[in-house]
Amino acid sequence: MKAKVALAELAQQYDVHPSQITAWKQQLVEHAADLFGSGKESGGEPPVDLKVLHAKIGQLALENDFLSGALSKAGLLSAKR
Repeated sequence: MKAKVALAELAQQYDVHPSQITAWKQQLVEHAADLFGSGKESGGEPPVDLKVLHAKIGQLALENDFLSGALSKAGLLSAKR
């Protein structure tokens, strides 16, 4: 009984049909292990290496500064952007 009342209150509060909340609950139960992890990496994408990404950002920043300076010296880039 309490569950039905809670379901009705949630449906009214969020303006959705009670069956939608029931469907979401079922999806959560079926996929909870995927959401919270089971200690394993979920397949698909490899883990991100932040050191590599930071190095790439640094490289691109240096290239951007170099090219910006070169274009300014050549008169192709105004001092103000």
